[in-house]
Amino acid sequence: MNPAANPDLDAIIAPHVLEDADRLRTLFLPAEPFAHCVIDNFFAPGFVQALARDFPSFDRGNSLNEDGSPAGKSVVERLHSLGETYALLDRCVQSPAFLELVGSITGIGGLLYDPSYFGGGTHENRNGQSLDSHIDFNYHPETGWHRRLNMIVYLNQEWDADWGGALQLHRDPYDAAADKVVSLAPLYNRCVIFETTEHSWHGFPAITLPADKAGLSRRSIALYFYTRERPPEQTASAHSTVYVDRPLPARFEPGHVLSAADCDELNELMQRRGDHNRRLYDEIRRLQSVLDETALSRVFSTLRRLLARIARH
Repeated sequence: MNPAANPDLDAIIAPHVLEDADRLRTLFLPAEPFAHCVIDNFFAPGFVQALARDFPSFDRGNSLNEDGSPAGKSVVERLHSLGETYALLDRCVQSPAFLELVGSITGIGGLLYDPSYFGGGTHENRNGQSLDSHIDFNYHPETGWHRRLNMIVYLNQEWDADWGGALQLHRDPYDAAADKVVSLAPLYNRCVIFETTEHSWHGFPAITLPADKAGLSRRSIALYFYTRERPPEQTASAHSTVYVDRPLPARFEPGHVLSAADCDELNELMQRRGDHNRRLYDEIRRLQSVLDETALSRVFSTLRRLLARIARH
């Protein structure tokens, strides 16, 4: 790769990342529980400082749940709308040199940039927010491209592992006994790249900030990459994001006396299950509507053929 061919890349990405692509690929491909790698100090120092400085306010983003209720997460998808620093990042991300770099690290060629940043962009999560284990939607809803990679870069200048919010990669969240979990703290200028497949389960536990840090939040930039095709053995029918609800904490066992905090947690878990079920029911209803319309269309088509046949006689 020739950084001089793309001045933006040289100004944005730390030199060691450009030099280490081949070594990083040897870490990415065999990683457990699925292909991923961690790159600390990913952005050039001056550029990451500018990203942190210009990070959008919580109120600027979309902070509504799927059911339209207020949430503790805010997302701004259109990076180029966030000022000069983020516009520069947007230009870099779509450049052939950057896509080639990510392809070199992951071994996935032909990567495509998503100009709409569907589901990506800046992500901010406030105290108490968590993300249940899930696999991501597998096709871009507008282009039909295959979703192949997630790249997340964290912008938390102050973070302690005891505050939760670590990215957790799971082997199988449905089976606690067999599950293998890799936890990655959301540290400043840390980049995590992982392959998105039908088994790339990931999420993060609740953020629990101490009282004197209540003003902090978990901030990151999420970039998703696609290809026009993917290996047949990795191809599946189209689906939206699939969540696995968190199980009851281990302390909930016979004889345990519920505290006020326990009741709050139980109510939250039940609410999440209700929200996920409601979303699935909505999808089933939409699919049934499509099936009904298709069946009705077939009936009319059959009637037209019969009428045409009668008319010929």
